[in-house]
Amino acid sequence: MVKLYPCKEFRFPIVAECINPEVFRGKTSKEIEMLKVWEGNKQRKLSELFKIEMADGDVENIVIQGDLSKVRKIGAGMKSGEITIHGNVGLHLGEEMQDGKITVYGDVGGWVGSMMEGGTIEIHGNASDYLGAPYRGCSEGMHGGKIIVHGNVGNEAGARMRKGIIKIYGNAGQFAGLRMRDGTIYIQKDAEARIGACMKGGKIVVGGFLESVLPTFTIEGVREKVKIEEGETAAGPFYLFLGDIVEHGEGKLYILKDKNPHLRVYEKFL
Repeated sequence: MVKLYPCKEFRFPIVAECINPEVFRGKTSKEIEMLKVWEGNKQRKLSELFKIEMADGDVENIVIQGDLSKVRKIGAGMKSGEITIHGNVGLHLGEEMQDGKITVYGDVGGWVGSMMEGGTIEIHGNASDYLGAPYRGCSEGMHGGKIIVHGNVGNEAGARMRKGIIKIYGNAGQFAGLRMRDGTIYIQKDAEARIGACMKGGKIVVGGFLESVLPTFTIEGVREKVKIEEGETAAGPFYLFLGDIVEHGEGKLYILKDKNPHLRVYEKFL
Protein backbone atom coordinates (compact mmCIF):
# COMPACT_ATOMS: atom_id res chain seq x y z
CA MET A 1 0.00 0.00 0.00
CA VAL A 2 1.18 3.53 -0.85
CA LYS A 3 -0.05 6.35 1.39
CA LEU A 4 0.03 9.99 0.30
CA TYR A 5 -0.47 13.09 2.45
CA PRO A 6 -0.40 16.69 1.09
CA CYS A 7 2.61 18.57 2.48
CA LYS A 8 0.73 21.87 2.49
CA GLU A 9 -2.53 23.58 1.57
CA PHE A 10 -2.42 23.89 -2.20
CA ARG A 11 -3.04 27.38 -3.64
CA PHE A 12 -2.63 26.54 -7.33
CA PRO A 13 -4.06 23.73 -9.45
CA ILE A 14 -2.08 20.49 -9.24
CA VAL A 15 -2.08 18.18 -12.29
CA ALA A 16 -1.13 14.75 -10.98
CA GLU A 17 -1.86 12.08 -13.60
CA CYS A 18 0.99 10.08 -12.10
CA ILE A 19 -1.10 9.22 -9.00
CA ASN A 20 -2.21 6.00 -10.57
CA PRO A 21 -1.52 2.31 -9.76
CA GLU A 22 -0.58 1.82 -13.41
CA VAL A 23 2.19 4.41 -13.08
CA PHE A 24 3.37 3.24 -9.64
CA ARG A 25 3.64 -0.40 -10.73
CA GLY A 26 7.20 -1.74 -10.70
CA LYS A 27 8.67 1.39 -9.10
CA THR A 28 10.55 1.74 -5.85
CA SER A 29 9.62 4.34 -3.26
CA LYS A 30 12.45 6.59 -4.53
CA GLU A 31 11.21 6.31 -8.11
CA ILE A 32 7.67 7.19 -7.02
CA GLU A 33 9.00 10.23 -5.15
CA MET A 34 10.68 11.45 -8.37
CA LEU A 35 7.51 11.33 -10.51
CA LYS A 36 6.60 14.68 -12.05
CA VAL A 37 3.51 16.76 -11.34
CA TRP A 38 2.53 20.31 -12.22
CA GLU A 39 1.81 22.97 -9.61
CA GLY A 40 0.38 25.86 -11.59
CA ASN A 41 2.98 26.46 -14.32
CA LYS A 42 5.87 24.87 -12.43
CA GLN A 43 6.89 21.22 -12.61
CA ARG A 44 7.56 19.54 -9.27
CA LYS A 45 8.55 16.15 -7.94
CA LEU A 46 5.70 14.24 -6.32
CA SER A 47 7.65 14.21 -3.04
CA GLU A 48 7.74 18.02 -3.01
CA LEU A 49 3.95 18.14 -2.70
CA PHE A 50 3.11 14.88 -0.92
CA LYS A 51 4.54 12.93 1.96
CA ILE A 52 4.81 9.37 0.64
CA GLU A 53 4.75 6.24 2.77
CA MET A 54 5.18 2.68 1.50
CA ALA A 55 3.33 0.41 3.94
CA ASP A 56 4.38 -2.70 1.99
CA GLY A 57 5.42 -3.61 -1.53
CA ASP A 58 1.89 -3.37 -2.91
CA VAL A 59 1.71 -0.27 -5.13
CA GLU A 60 -1.66 -1.33 -6.59
CA ASN A 61 -3.44 0.13 -3.56
CA ILE A 62 -3.10 3.92 -3.10
CA VAL A 63 -4.60 5.74 -0.12
CA ILE A 64 -4.65 9.56 0.01
CA GLN A 65 -5.59 11.54 3.10
CA GLY A 66 -6.22 15.31 3.01
CA ASP A 67 -7.73 18.15 0.99
CA LEU A 68 -7.16 17.47 -2.72
CA SER A 69 -9.71 19.95 -4.06
CA LYS A 70 -6.97 21.59 -6.20
CA VAL A 71 -5.59 18.25 -7.45
CA ARG A 72 -6.68 17.11 -10.92
CA LYS A 73 -6.53 13.95 -13.02
CA ILE A 74 -5.97 11.44 -10.23
CA GLY A 75 -6.49 7.96 -11.67
CA ALA A 76 -6.66 9.18 -15.28
CA GLY A 77 -6.49 6.22 -17.66
CA MET A 78 -6.40 3.80 -14.71
CA LYS A 79 -6.36 0.13 -15.77
CA SER A 80 -6.15 -1.75 -12.47
CA GLY A 81 -5.71 -1.40 -8.73
CA GLU A 82 -7.51 0.78 -6.22
CA ILE A 83 -7.37 4.41 -5.09
CA THR A 84 -9.04 5.52 -1.86
CA ILE A 85 -9.30 9.24 -1.08
CA HIS A 86 -10.27 10.60 2.34
CA GLY A 87 -11.08 14.23 1.53
CA ASN A 88 -12.33 16.42 -1.30
CA VAL A 89 -10.75 16.05 -4.74
CA GLY A 90 -10.58 18.18 -7.89
CA LEU A 91 -11.43 17.90 -11.58
CA HIS A 92 -11.11 14.95 -13.97
CA LEU A 93 -10.97 12.17 -11.39
CA GLY A 94 -10.73 8.82 -13.20
CA GLU A 95 -11.08 10.27 -16.69
CA GLU A 96 -10.79 7.62 -19.42
CA MET A 97 -10.58 4.97 -16.69
CA GLN A 98 -10.53 1.38 -17.99
CA ASP A 99 -10.61 -0.78 -14.85
CA GLY A 100 -9.98 -0.79 -11.11
CA LYS A 101 -11.79 1.16 -8.41
CA ILE A 102 -11.70 4.70 -7.03
CA THR A 103 -13.46 5.48 -3.75
CA VAL A 104 -13.83 9.02 -2.40
CA TYR A 105 -14.99 9.99 1.09
CA GLY A 106 -15.68 13.62 0.24
CA ASP A 107 -16.84 15.84 -2.62
CA VAL A 108 -15.48 15.78 -6.17
CA GLY A 109 -15.11 18.43 -8.88
CA GLY A 110 -16.33 18.30 -12.47
CA TRP A 111 -15.84 15.66 -15.16
CA VAL A 112 -15.64 12.66 -12.81
CA GLY A 113 -15.16 9.54 -14.93
CA SER A 114 -15.17 11.55 -18.15
CA MET A 115 -15.21 9.15 -21.09
CA MET A 116 -14.51 6.17 -18.83
CA GLU A 117 -14.65 2.66 -20.32
CA GLY A 118 -14.63 0.40 -17.27
CA GLY A 119 -14.03 0.12 -13.55
CA THR A 120 -15.95 1.68 -10.67
CA ILE A 121 -15.94 5.14 -9.11
CA GLU A 122 -17.84 5.52 -5.83
CA ILE A 123 -18.28 8.93 -4.20
CA HIS A 124 -19.50 9.23 -0.61
CA GLY A 125 -20.32 12.90 -1.08
CA ASN A 126 -21.38 15.26 -3.88
CA ALA A 127 -20.10 15.56 -7.45
CA SER A 128 -20.06 18.68 -9.59
CA ASP A 129 -21.11 19.11 -13.25
CA TYR A 130 -20.47 16.74 -16.18
CA LEU A 131 -20.38 13.46 -14.30
CA GLY A 132 -19.25 10.82 -16.83
CA ALA A 133 -19.58 13.40 -19.62
CA PRO A 134 -17.03 14.16 -22.36
CA TYR A 135 -15.08 17.35 -22.84
CA ARG A 136 -16.49 20.12 -25.02
CA GLY A 137 -16.07 19.14 -28.66
CA CYS A 138 -16.09 15.38 -27.99
CA SER A 139 -19.09 13.49 -29.31
CA GLU A 140 -18.94 10.38 -27.10
CA GLY A 141 -19.11 10.16 -23.33
CA MET A 142 -18.96 7.26 -20.91
CA HIS A 143 -18.48 3.88 -22.67
CA GLY A 144 -18.75 1.52 -19.71
CA GLY A 145 -18.08 1.00 -16.05
CA LYS A 146 -20.04 2.28 -13.09
CA ILE A 147 -20.24 5.57 -11.20
CA ILE A 148 -22.03 5.69 -7.84
CA VAL A 149 -22.69 9.02 -6.07
CA HIS A 150 -24.23 8.94 -2.61
CA GLY A 151 -24.89 12.70 -2.62
CA ASN A 152 -26.01 15.23 -5.23
CA VAL A 153 -24.62 15.92 -8.71
CA GLY A 154 -24.55 18.99 -10.93
CA ASN A 155 -25.65 19.54 -14.53
CA GLU A 156 -25.27 17.22 -17.54
CA ALA A 157 -24.65 13.99 -15.66
CA GLY A 158 -24.22 11.19 -18.20
CA ALA A 159 -24.18 13.52 -21.20
CA ARG A 160 -23.51 11.65 -24.47
CA MET A 161 -23.39 8.37 -22.55
CA ARG A 162 -22.84 5.26 -24.69
CA LYS A 163 -22.81 2.48 -22.10
CA GLY A 164 -22.42 1.85 -18.38
CA ILE A 165 -24.31 2.69 -15.20
CA ILE A 166 -24.59 5.92 -13.22
CA LYS A 167 -26.37 5.72 -9.88
CA ILE A 168 -27.13 8.95 -8.01
CA TYR A 169 -28.65 8.57 -4.56
CA GLY A 170 -29.23 12.33 -4.17
CA ASN A 171 -30.52 15.02 -6.53
CA ALA A 172 -29.38 15.79 -10.08
CA GLY A 173 -29.09 19.11 -11.93
CA GLN A 174 -30.32 20.03 -15.39
CA PHE A 175 -29.82 18.07 -18.62
CA ALA A 176 -29.11 14.67 -17.06
CA GLY A 177 -28.66 12.20 -19.94
CA LEU A 178 -28.19 14.93 -22.55
CA ARG A 179 -27.72 13.28 -25.98
CA MET A 180 -27.53 9.87 -24.29
CA ARG A 181 -27.30 6.83 -26.60
CA ASP A 182 -27.23 3.84 -24.25
CA GLY A 183 -26.63 2.85 -20.63
CA THR A 184 -28.57 3.54 -17.42
CA ILE A 185 -28.87 6.61 -15.20
CA TYR A 186 -30.67 6.16 -11.89
CA ILE A 187 -31.54 9.28 -9.87
CA GLN A 188 -33.05 8.23 -6.57
CA LYS A 189 -34.27 11.69 -5.57
CA ASP A 190 -35.21 14.84 -7.51
CA ALA A 191 -34.03 15.93 -10.96
CA GLU A 192 -34.06 19.37 -12.52
CA ALA A 193 -35.41 20.33 -15.94
CA ARG A 194 -34.59 19.09 -19.45
CA ILE A 195 -33.74 15.56 -18.43
CA GLY A 196 -33.05 13.28 -21.41
CA ALA A 197 -32.86 16.13 -23.92
CA CYS A 198 -31.94 14.81 -27.38
CA MET A 199 -31.48 11.25 -26.11
CA LYS A 200 -31.65 8.45 -28.68
CA GLY A 201 -31.41 5.42 -26.42
CA GLY A 202 -30.68 4.18 -22.94
CA LYS A 203 -32.69 4.43 -19.74
CA ILE A 204 -33.15 7.18 -17.15
CA VAL A 205 -35.00 6.46 -13.89
CA VAL A 206 -36.13 9.27 -11.56
CA GLY A 207 -37.34 8.22 -8.11
CA GLY A 208 -38.13 11.74 -6.92
CA PHE A 209 -39.76 14.92 -8.20
CA LEU A 210 -39.41 16.14 -11.79
CA GLU A 211 -41.09 19.46 -12.55
CA SER A 212 -41.80 18.68 -16.18
CA VAL A 213 -41.13 16.23 -18.99
CA LEU A 214 -39.88 17.67 -22.28
CA PRO A 215 -42.71 17.99 -24.84
CA THR A 216 -40.65 15.88 -27.24
CA PHE A 217 -41.34 12.78 -25.12
CA THR A 218 -44.49 10.71 -25.42
CA ILE A 219 -46.07 8.62 -22.68
CA GLU A 220 -46.02 4.87 -23.28
CA GLY A 221 -47.53 3.43 -20.11
CA VAL A 222 -47.07 2.68 -16.41
CA ARG A 223 -44.61 0.11 -15.04
CA GLU A 224 -44.71 -1.41 -11.55
CA LYS A 225 -40.92 -1.63 -11.21
CA VAL A 226 -37.74 -0.91 -13.12
CA LYS A 227 -34.51 -2.89 -13.24
CA ILE A 228 -31.50 -0.69 -12.46
CA GLU A 229 -28.84 -3.38 -12.77
CA GLU A 230 -28.40 -7.03 -11.94
CA GLY A 231 -29.68 -7.50 -8.39
CA GLU A 232 -31.17 -4.01 -8.01
CA THR A 233 -34.73 -2.98 -8.86
CA ALA A 234 -36.58 0.27 -8.15
CA ALA A 235 -40.17 -0.16 -6.92
CA GLY A 236 -42.84 1.89 -8.72
CA PRO A 237 -45.24 2.47 -10.20
CA PHE A 238 -43.38 4.56 -12.78
CA TYR A 239 -44.64 6.55 -15.74
CA LEU A 240 -42.76 5.45 -18.86
CA PHE A 241 -42.01 8.09 -21.50
CA LEU A 242 -40.24 7.50 -24.82
CA GLY A 243 -38.08 9.97 -26.72
CA ASP A 244 -36.54 12.24 -27.70
CA ILE A 245 -38.80 12.07 -30.77
CA VAL A 246 -37.07 15.09 -32.35
CA GLU A 247 -34.00 12.83 -32.58
CA HIS A 248 -36.13 9.81 -33.56
CA GLY A 249 -35.02 8.52 -30.19
CA GLU A 250 -35.99 5.31 -28.44
CA GLY A 251 -34.80 6.31 -24.99
CA LYS A 252 -36.82 5.34 -21.92
CA LEU A 253 -37.58 7.83 -19.16
CA TYR A 254 -39.15 6.39 -16.01
CA ILE A 255 -40.68 8.86 -13.52
CA LEU A 256 -42.01 7.72 -10.12
CA LYS A 257 -45.77 8.21 -10.17
CA ASP A 258 -46.33 8.87 -6.45
CA LYS A 259 -43.86 11.78 -6.33
CA ASN A 260 -45.24 13.43 -9.47
CA PRO A 261 -49.03 13.81 -9.26
CA HIS A 262 -48.86 16.73 -11.73
CA LEU A 263 -48.00 14.22 -14.47
CA ARG A 264 -51.39 12.51 -14.18
CA VAL A 265 -52.58 14.67 -17.07
CA TYR A 266 -50.65 12.33 -19.36
CA GLU A 267 -52.78 9.36 -18.35
CA LYS A 268 -55.56 10.47 -20.69
CA PHE A 269 -53.26 9.57 -23.59
CA LEU A 270 -52.90 5.95 -22.47
